[in-house]
Amino acid sequence: MEETRVALIGIIIEDKEKVADLNALLHDYEQYIIGRMGIPHRTKAINVISVVMDAPQDEISALSGKIGMLKGVSSKVIYDRIRD
Repeated sequence: MEETRVALIGIIIEDKEKVADLNALLHDYEQYIIGRMGIPHRTKAINVISVVMDAPQDEISALSGKIGMLKGVSSKVIYDRIRD
């Protein structure tokens, strides 16, 4: 079995037109997602989403890269420490 890592992807959506695209991506990786929280910031007209994954490194990187290609959406990934 391939080793997995826990990662937190922090996402800020500034273009509401991209919400459906982001949701489609997250749906594609649902088997790895262990939690998700979305917070609308109405006064700034943005949405903030945190996604927690337990997945192989390459799957986390693939999702992060696809999110990064969405215009009007920014994200950062935080990983757990690699254990020996």
